[in-house]
Amino acid sequence: MRRTLAGLAAAPLAAAMPAAAQEATAPDIVVTGRGLELPETRADARTEITRDRAVNTASGRLEDVLADVAGLQSFRRADSRSANPTAQGITLRGLGGNAASRALLILDGVPQADPFGGWIAFPAFSTDRIGAVRVRRGGGSGRWGSGAIGGVIEIDSATPDQLRPLTGEIVYGERDALDARATATLAREPGFATLSAGYARGDGFAPIVAEDRGPVDRAAPYEQFNAALRAVVRVAPDLELQSTVQGFTDRRDRGLDFTAIESDGADASVRLVGTGDWRFSALAYLQTRRFASQFTSVSADRTTVTPTLDQYNTPATGLGGRVELIPPLGPNVDLAIGADIRAIDGRTQELYTYVAGAPTRRREAGGATRTMGAFASLGVQAGALRIEGEGRLDGWRIADGRLFEAALTGGTLTDTRFADRSGTEATGHVGAALALNDALSLRAAAYRAWRLPTPNELYRPFRAGADATAANAELEPETMDGFEGGFDLTPARGVTLGATLFRNTLHDAIANVTVARGPGTFPGVGFVSAAGFYRRRDNLDRIRSTGVEVDARAQLGEVSLGAAYAYADAEVRGGTLAPTLDGLRPAQVPEHQASATLGWARDRWAANATVRYLGGQFEDDQNSRTLGDALTVDAVLAVPVTRTLALVGRAENLFDARVETGFSNTTLERARPRQLWVGVRFGT
Repeated sequence: MRRTLAGLAAAPLAAAMPAAAQEATAPDIVVTGRGLELPETRADARTEITRDRAVNTASGRLEDVLADVAGLQSFRRADSRSANPTAQGITLRGLGGNAASRALLILDGVPQADPFGGWIAFPAFSTDRIGAVRVRRGGGSGRWGSGAIGGVIEIDSATPDQLRPLTGEIVYGERDALDARATATLAREPGFATLSAGYARGDGFAPIVAEDRGPVDRAAPYEQFNAALRAVVRVAPDLELQSTVQGFTDRRDRGLDFTAIESDGADASVRLVGTGDWRFSALAYLQTRRFASQFTSVSADRTTVTPTLDQYNTPATGLGGRVELIPPLGPNVDLAIGADIRAIDGRTQELYTYVAGAPTRRREAGGATRTMGAFASLGVQAGALRIEGEGRLDGWRIADGRLFEAALTGGTLTDTRFADRSGTEATGHVGAALALNDALSLRAAAYRAWRLPTPNELYRPFRAGADATAANAELEPETMDGFEGGFDLTPARGVTLGATLFRNTLHDAIANVTVARGPGTFPGVGFVSAAGFYRRRDNLDRIRSTGVEVDARAQLGEVSLGAAYAYADAEVRGGTLAPTLDGLRPAQVPEHQASATLGWARDRWAANATVRYLGGQFEDDQNSRTLGDALTVDAVLAVPVTRTLALVGRAENLFDARVETGFSNTTLERARPRQLWVGVRFGT
């Protein structure tokens, strides 16, 4: 497998090197390194994050970059240095969620959600390799298929016009933390290659707040590494071949013994991009993932900790392809057609029911899913009015579902094979934008999107502390319909302001629904103690979210300002399944989110400060556990020493505000305490 992935990435580079050897100096680069430039949509809310902002955040992590987007959040507030990866599904517009993402994250055309669970492996990304981030809020299923319910986040890798031959940053921080990243770029006619890598480690902090800690609580260390090799070559006058191979490792725990977490992944992709009159793109990709996580039970006085579950291996693969075509129809008509397929297979292997510190049972659960669809998008410009429409038809299949449980020293306890299922989903997006003058335009859109349950939701029961949640192999796909309206204003050069009013309704929302409190023995999970709740994954009737998003940007000479605000009035309708949830807020959904970044740059000096506000939210579906609001301040300062070297200082959560992220039984967990960094940044 390693030789295959390396070969995929090296093929275009090998083709480019003979030409490089013949050139004494590097000529102008004629390759773009980007995907097919589809017709720009103007009828919905969009945000773009530049490379300069992406590489100048206090944490240097992708989560921090995406936090600039109004209303975008992970399921829990902790970042990927301290959270369990299964809590890092991302969503938009107050639609809630669980481990699975309700927004689609794309890197160079490839979906990045974990094939088994739908969460995002944030340690896999180095911000050094980011060229731009484009976010389309609202149902994006006109072009994209399953998963684009809340919106689509598209990340483009940086290209030679954005990179130097060698760039990097190394910083050292509190709690013996190290953060380092570097990117090397070789650009020669007729192509280029980039090699990027990142490494981070730290002793971490104790996740439990100080007043609730006991003797078993300690700091949660982490160690993470990622690397990516990307090569692009022009193989014909109007044809580019692009390939990428990347991988990551992630080791952390949750601040307790017996809570080790391991994640590993490797991806490869190949894409042909045609730039002639008939523009086209053809993409194929492979994803491999492995995940392992241990779980414990802690005594009420937090003096003892015992293992309860060892999810020792969760292998998963994702295989997919995509083709798109744009015919030449003139300057006022944009048409794009395409088709894609994504096949997923994953399973969990676990040891559980510990007696005297040793497991007595084993479990294997998992299955496969497949989606395939075709789409068309059309945009027509008629004077100041632009009309847009996108339509898509998907077929889906859920197959090979299985739950197997057995005693380690005895016979089989459970051996269930679940029936295969299939269906179709029609989705789409229509909208219009009207330019009233050069400064002001109005827009409106309506849409429908959908998401297929992940193998994790369908088949894997799990425990978190004393709570236990059963899987549900009969889950139906989620669907979302919504509409929005807004305006975009450019009152002066370099100044933009946009606002959007939206209403989204998520039908058959998949949630962890509280059924009963222990003690008792419950189907799918077994015994739950008096300290825990029994929950089951189910389709709620709906989640409805109504809200406002505001984005503002200004570049005034050496000074820049970016601000975003999101308000989401979200409520659950449990239907006949869970009528007690009617009118409650979805778990982990704040009512208010806001951020503002003030930046300054001159003669290689640079500084920025970011203020973020997270409103209070509920930790659970019953709205019985409240997480307080938080106001944090981040800062970055770069001071040039030479033409190629600068001193860097970074501060996360400068005033050490308490960011509450969840409960472990009755104890409160926090995230993102103050972290100060100092180091160097270089570029040649």
